[in-house]
Amino acid sequence: MNRGKATLIGFSAVMMWSLLALFTIGSAPVPPLLLNAMCFGIGGLIGLVWTARSGFGVLRGVSWKVYAFGTIGLFGYHFLYFTAFRLSPTAETGLIAYLWPLIIVLMSGLLPGERLRPQHVVGALIAFAGAAVIVLGRGGEGSGSALGMGLAFLCALTWAGYSILSRRLGAVPTESVTVYCLSTAALSMICHLALEDTVWPQGPLGWAAVLALGIGPVGAAFFTWDIGMKRGDIQLLGVASYAAPLLSTLALVLAGIAKPTPTIALAAVLITGGAALAARASAGKR
Repeated sequence: MNRGKATLIGFSAVMMWSLLALFTIGSAPVPPLLLNAMCFGIGGLIGLVWTARSGFGVLRGVSWKVYAFGTIGLFGYHFLYFTAFRLSPTAETGLIAYLWPLIIVLMSGLLPGERLRPQHVVGALIAFAGAAVIVLGRGGEGSGSALGMGLAFLCALTWAGYSILSRRLGAVPTESVTVYCLSTAALSMICHLALEDTVWPQGPLGWAAVLALGIGPVGAAFFTWDIGMKRGDIQLLGVASYAAPLLSTLALVLAGIAKPTPTIALAAVLITGGAALAARASAGKR
């Protein structure tokens, strides 16, 4: 697989994550950890079907340390994210949590064979400004707390670290994400039973939303992101990830849940401009 194709596959994860908010709204009133368990369970089952085509022996050849790393990355990020918003349900918390693409771009310069250009950093900052316009424009539902915002920053570091270190595990087959998902589902269910009341999806649409989440944003997206991180243009993918909040807002507008505003157009210009600058830098690098 060439670098360009792997980058496109990785970007498909960003496209799927843009539907996360829409499907999550449709899955209400399922509590977050239970939703996490259900969706990662679906994603893990899809992974088992996909892995079966090449045989499960590919999973036995992976070290338990790799499985532990992947589970900590997926479960740790989502647990920290949910906890941060429970303690500090504000737009600022969301913006801090969405520092991970910028951190990926900055940390990518430490990887062997990667060269971080100034245009990558500038492009990431411009795209981050576009994401800030979207996230801060949504507002919040309560007051912020220092602990909540600290956990949001820790969750951003967790996902950026998981993504960057995935590059160092390039020889590990993407099928290993199947085990990450199933382990995350099990841990999420344990935490749900300890911390939440059980509330199931309501009606066919609610169950359909959960199924859609498990198939796409909380399922296949982690497999395609793994391919992008291991074989694609990591700087370009980091900057392009800021398209997710913009595309998510557009999906809500098309669904009639949100209203179009001038800030959406401004965010589109900033995020597209930042991604274009990063793409130009990557072309020059090659």
